[in-house]
Amino acid sequence: MVFPGLTYKSDTDETVEFYRTAYGFEVHHSEVNEEQGVREAMLKINDTGDGGASYLQLLEPIRDDSPIAKWMEKNGEGVHHIAFGTADVEAVTADITGKGVRALYPAAKRGSMGSSINFLHPKDAHGVLTELVQAAQGGAGH
Repeated sequence: MVFPGLTYKSDTDETVEFYRTAYGFEVHHSEVNEEQGVREAMLKINDTGDGGASYLQLLEPIRDDSPIAKWMEKNGEGVHHIAFGTADVEAVTADITGKGVRALYPAAKRGSMGSSINFLHPKDAHGVLTELVQAAQGGAGH
């Protein structure tokens, strides 16, 4: 699973409608993540048939002090991060940080659909904020 996370300021429904109309992507999941301060919509791009899928994650800040709102104030709308799926986010984070790449969190946090997530610092990943995602037990996707 690989997908970009996009940030936007406009109405979530309006943005979803753009991707539905332009590309045929449908909403697979949506939720508000209070801890991260975002409203999000996961649009399924494709499905590999083996439990893997690709998604486009749309993020809208729900409060001015959220990390997404702060990032958008500095960078504007657009691509925020790229995410890679893994079977064990803690083990992969430990492996990568052991190679000198900083993680943003000391331990995984809750992500979309009950997933476990961590991020790699963009200054250590050639300017790209990179998310590591472990799907919830029995779940597919992010």
